[in-house]
Amino acid sequence: MPKQKTHKGTKARVKITGRGKVKAMRSGKRHLNFKKSGKRIRQGRTDLIIAAPDAKRIKALLPYE
Repeated sequence: MPKQKTHKGTKARVKITGRGKVKAMRSGKRHLNFKKSGKRIRQGRTDLIIAAPDAKRIKALLPYE
C-alpha cells in the first residue's frame, strides 16, 4: 500500500502541540483593522486551540506530524 501524503495547506496553517492538540492562528487580523477595536486586535494575537471534532479531521490530513 502506498504512503499517505501530508496535506501541505493544512501543514502551513496548523501545529500539533506536545499533548496532541491542534493549534491555529486566529482569523480576521490581516486588513480592515481601522474599524476594529484595540481589544479585538490584541485578543487576535493568541493562538486558537481547535475543538476536538475538528481536530480529528485535521489530524487525518497530517498523518506523519
